[in-house]
This record gives sequence, C-alpha cells and structure tokens, in this order.
Amino acid sequence: MNYCALVVSLSVLYMFAERGLAQVSPAAPETPRETSSPLQVASPAPPGARSPFLGGVPAGPVSSTPVALSLADAIARGLRQNLGLTLGKEGTRTAQAARWLARSGLLPNVFARVADSPMQINLQAYGFSLPGVNPIVGPFNVFDARLYATETLFNASALHTARSGEQNLQAAEYSYQDARDVVVLGVTGLYLQAVSGAARVDAARAQFTTAEALSRRAADLKSAGVVPGIDVLRAQVESQAQQQRLIFYQNEFEKQKLSLARAIGMPVSQEFTLADRVGYTPPPSMTLDEGLKHAFESRADYRSAAAQLSAAESTLRAARAERLPSVAVDGNYGAIGARPWNSHGTFSAEVALNIPVFQAGRTRADILQADSLVAERRAAIEDLRNGIEQDLRTAFLDLGASGRQVQVAQSALELAGEQLKQSEDRFAAGVTNNIEVVQAQESVATANENYISALFAYNFAKASLARALGGAEKMYLQFSGGAH
Repeated sequence: MNYCALVVSLSVLYMFAERGLAQVSPAAPETPRETSSPLQVASPAPPGARSPFLGGVPAGPVSSTPVALSLADAIARGLRQNLGLTLGKEGTRTAQAARWLARSGLLPNVFARVADSPMQINLQAYGFSLPGVNPIVGPFNVFDARLYATETLFNASALHTARSGEQNLQAAEYSYQDARDVVVLGVTGLYLQAVSGAARVDAARAQFTTAEALSRRAADLKSAGVVPGIDVLRAQVESQAQQQRLIFYQNEFEKQKLSLARAIGMPVSQEFTLADRVGYTPPPSMTLDEGLKHAFESRADYRSAAAQLSAAESTLRAARAERLPSVAVDGNYGAIGARPWNSHGTFSAEVALNIPVFQAGRTRADILQADSLVAERRAAIEDLRNGIEQDLRTAFLDLGASGRQVQVAQSALELAGEQLKQSEDRFAAGVTNNIEVVQAQESVATANENYISALFAYNFAKASLARALGGAEKMYLQFSGGAH
C-alpha cells in the first residue's frame, strides 16, 4: 500500500490516447478507453484477484427517490465505506497490538495466585532417612495467597524494540492515510468516467436526433423528385448507426454508475444522478520544484517509508543491545499457613543482573537480519523518492498535453459542427448527395468523442497531480475549483 502512487500514475489516464483522431465506427461504437477502472490499478493485487479498493461496504437503506450525487459526496462516501480503506483501518489496529506487545518488555507484570494444597511427602525422596523415624510426613495442608510482581529496570534491547513498535504504528497510520489518497483518486476517476459516459450519451442522443431529421428530409426530397432513393437508404443506415451508438453508450453509462456505486459503498440498486458535470478549469499555478518540495513534506507513502526505515534502525539497535546486561526486580508478598485463618504474611524481593554470555549465535543472527532489513528499506525509500519525482513530472506532462488536447478538440468540434451545417445546406439545395452529410455526421461524432476523452484526461491528470503531491482530497478540490 505504501507504493500505490507508483501504479496510480500509470493507470487509465492516457490509455485512450492511442486512438488519436480515429473515427468511431457507426456500426460498432468503440469502447471508451477510460472505462477501465482507476481503482483497478490503485492497489497491488494477486493476478486474477479483485482489488479491495473496487469494493465497498454498503450502508443505508435504498431510497425510491434517485439520489443526487456530487463529486464531493462520492469522495466522502468512499472514505467511509470503501472496502480497501476498511481493511487498511484494521491493519492500523494490528499495528497498535504489535506496539503494545513491543512495550510489554518494559512494563511491569503483576499477577496473583491463591492455592490450598493438601499434601503428603516422603523424606527419603529428599535424602532424609533416620533410624526409627517414619519417613512419611502428613497428610497436612498448606494455604498460600500471594501477589507476584516483576519489573525491568534496564534492558536496552527491550527499549529499542518498544521504539520500533511505535515507529511501525506511525508507519501504519501513514499507510492508512495513503490508502485514503488512493480512494480519493480512484473515486474521482470513476466519477469522471461516469461524467464522460453521461456526456457521450447526450452527444449520441443529439446525433441520433439529427440523423433522424436528415433521414426524414431525404425522404421528403425523394418524394419531391430531388434526390434518388440511394440517398434515403444512406440516411436510414446512418440513423440506425447513430441509434446503435446511443444504445451502446447508455449501457456503458449504467455500468459505470454501478462501478462507482460499489466503490463508494452505495447499494447498487440505489438509483442516483450525477450532480456535477466537471468541466475545464485552468491548470494549477505550481512549478515542478514547488511540487517536489510539497510532495516530500506531504506524501503519506513517503512518510510511511521513512517511519518504516526508522523502525528497522531501532530493531537493529535492539539486536545489538542483546549483548548488553539487563537489570530486573522480582518480588512477592502474601500469607501462608495451614489454613487461611491460621496463616502469616511472608515476602521476598530480588534485584537481578542478567549478563548474556553465550547465546549460540542467536544475537548475531538477529543483527544480520535487522541489518538486512535496514538496507532494504533504505533502498526502497530512495526508489520512492525517485518515483515521486517521476509521478510529478508525468502528471505535469500529462496535464500540459491534455490541456492542449482539450483546446484542439474544442476547436475541432466547432469546425465539425459548421461542416455538418454546410453539408446539410448543400444537400437540401441539391448541390450534392448526402454522402457529404453522412461523412460530416461521423466527423461530429468523432470530434465529440475526442473532446470528451480529452476533457476526461485533463481532469484526471489534475487528480493524479493532486495524488502525486499528497493530500489528494484537498488538493484536487483546490485544483478543480469545485465541481459544477
């Protein structure tokens, strides 16, 4: 979980960029590239296994009234109900248990014991044998009620072990925060996918309406003897192709909503609408150097890795301290006698200096193992530093490229609309057949798809930049200027 950032930035962001300006086939609409879930790659999972970040723990009753779901609401629900985050919280509790276990070597241990023991003994078994004396003593009764206590006064190894437990708990808490950032990025990506899906449905519906109108116009012109029958057939084929595209995108949109609902812990049977349509807002004004400084101060996975390194170094010091003497006190106080009402108080106290002399290589093995762990974590944190810089550079590159793509795609969409209008006028005037119109319709469909995909890429690039900087929820809402 600490290295989720290394895979997030390689996610779905530009998987659809390979499409270039390829035209969408009217007979079989092309699946949008970003339909693969951002949460699918947000957390490492065994091959064939479903990432827990794709699931959620459903909460709340199902309402018959559709819920208006904003991006902020979706993020808040994900942070409460996402399955991966729930499991991460339990991991923090496990680290808390490990911390208490590590502390136990320094804390006092107190326990009580009450015993009532009838017994008979044979003195010969203990080496006592007197002529004429019966070696069998008893039966007799012994009652003993006693409080025992032990306390370590000095144990360097236990002290460093306790510090290691504290640092491991801190690392687990940072890992949990990192998991929250992963959920924020993933839920944002799923919401943006659904927004793109809704935009595709709207565009496909508008194109289908236009195709139907052109088909009726072609039929009217044929009835008037202006155009041949082939133009009517061509218009009908285009109308059915646009209808097929509309059906496809409607189905994809509903599936995207199901994926979003499951990831945020909303019952999948709950109907909801998207309250936000995340559009284009200016990119954040931040330089790469400023971003790197912020990331190394704020990234939870980096701080977790640093805490893990500190914990490993404390474990190494604890292993080396196994060679040092330790001091402990033991004592007890209680009452002993034949019966509870016939007993007398007794006590004992002891201060012991324990000096390790020979431990059959165990200390050396502990030192070698701990030293190896320190080396591994130092290498990992250096790699993570490099990875954070790569994440930031990639996010800045993607943000710049996708921003320019949005501008080009918007211009292309306007030109395609003008082209369609002129081709309709030329066809209505009888200057040309409707091949130009069909081609112009496909140009509009392609331009719409390119604009929607570029806008998704741009907004997801901003979300990835927020994730790369650390504190994804606050940073993305700041970058987006608030969804609308």
